[in-house]
Amino acid sequence: MSAPPKVMFYVQHLLGIGHLARASRIAHALAEDGFEVTVVTGGTPVAGFPGGGVQHVALPAILSGDAGFSGLTDIDGTPVDDAFKAQRRDLLLQTFKTIRPDIVIIEAFPFGRRQVRFELLPLLDAIHAMAENRPLVLTSLRDILQERSKAGRDEETIAIVQKYFDGVLVHGDPTFARLEETFPLAEQIRDKILYTGLVAAPEAAPRSAIEEKFDIVVSAGGGAVGRDLIRAASAAAQEIDGHSWCLITGPNLPQADFDAITAEAPAGVNVFRFRQDFASLLAGAKLSVSQAGYNTVCDILRAGCRSLLVPFTTGGETEQSVRAERLERLDMACMLPEAKVATDMRCAIADMLTRPEPLGHRLDLEGAERTAAILRTLLQKRTAA
Repeated sequence: MSAPPKVMFYVQHLLGIGHLARASRIAHALAEDGFEVTVVTGGTPVAGFPGGGVQHVALPAILSGDAGFSGLTDIDGTPVDDAFKAQRRDLLLQTFKTIRPDIVIIEAFPFGRRQVRFELLPLLDAIHAMAENRPLVLTSLRDILQERSKAGRDEETIAIVQKYFDGVLVHGDPTFARLEETFPLAEQIRDKILYTGLVAAPEAAPRSAIEEKFDIVVSAGGGAVGRDLIRAASAAAQEIDGHSWCLITGPNLPQADFDAITAEAPAGVNVFRFRQDFASLLAGAKLSVSQAGYNTVCDILRAGCRSLLVPFTTGGETEQSVRAERLERLDMACMLPEAKVATDMRCAIADMLTRPEPLGHRLDLEGAERTAAILRTLLQKRTAA
């Protein structure tokens, strides 16, 4: 029996945990399909990720200095220096040499995560220079990208893709969003683009009579930038009677904010940092109130519940707004601008509770499993060639 193909999957989360959560879902689907998977992470540790069933190498953690992604710090908040970067680079290169993967997947880069090109370009150069047994190299993208403001950035991205990458995995349903809609030069790499479908968690089992159920589930993703959303929802709960509430702050909310929100929560409002059963909570909920991040939206689409989306827009972020607007146009959600959270949250929630449940959709949510099938096909084509 031949050895299972090896995958090295690099993912760097800087602020939220969405990139890590999506990569973990894909990694587990690959492992279940018979791949030997090593996930290389570079952000702060998050309990439960990447989870069991895969190997895990953690580089010394770095994170964004602020919500605008300006500057990098270590886990203690100290700006990283050249020696720190060199340590990470060398560890990444050694990990690659040790694993000797058949496939290397790099999450986001070069379409994003330029902050870590100090280690990714040396890795790509090392792979490019291999005379034999060179692994397939793919980038792993969400369906909607952040708009670029700096001239020449898209052209640089294209040059890197054309030089180093065998494929561009777009984790989206092309009937909902196509890469060229948020990356204007996509036509130049059309032959490398591979749509996988949206990477959603498996359908949650129905909750039993003895399990917790909440009418309204409020979540803030990783929590680093979700304080105002959670506090506004907690305030709204004081004026909307007759419903059970679950507030999930996210693991990255500062402890002082978590303590304050917990102390202020009215009766009937339960506050948690994280819920491993988030997807099944949504399946039993009347309403989800959340940001419009990729993974949360996938869970909402899987659950089929009403959804009020508050897209994150700090620092010029556009991705969540684009996603929320599209879902609103398709009558799959309603959107509340971030600037109106403090004033309009109560009315928006009350209105959503009176609306009928959304109709079903036909969006492809099996992106994790389809990614595994795509990689199998690419390996077979290489062998045949």
